[in-house]
Amino acid sequence: EVQLQAFGGGLVQAGGFLRLSCAVSGLDDYAIAWFRQAPGKEREGVSCISSVDGMTYYANSVKGRFTISSDNFKNTVYLFMNSLKLEDTAVYYCAADRSPKVVAYGCPVSGMHYWGKGTQVTVSS
Repeated sequence: EVQLQAFGGGLVQAGGFLRLSCAVSGLDDYAIAWFRQAPGKEREGVSCISSVDGMTYYANSVKGRFTISSDNFKNTVYLFMNSLKLEDTAVYYCAADRSPKVVAYGCPVSGMHYWGKGTQVTVSS
């Protein structure tokens, strides 16, 4: 059984830092993606990574501020979020697919078959 557990959200001031973690079980090779959804907005892809070759993808809105990394020994994917902005406020979800190749396509929502529960990130002024 594939399980994803995301944690690490919280309240932080603008310009601050948070680290999200996604613990993965039931998968060997995979792509892990982070998505976010703000109230009244569609779910958008933030970043994703291949567990096989480390290929990554970042949305333009987070490039240079967020970093995704994978610890294959711990089966955990991290999202380091620096220089947080008010517009980063959202519920963040991690999702997975058995095919790491989806990273090359930016890990679209339709390409991710396993989803974890979200974790709230709130950035205050």
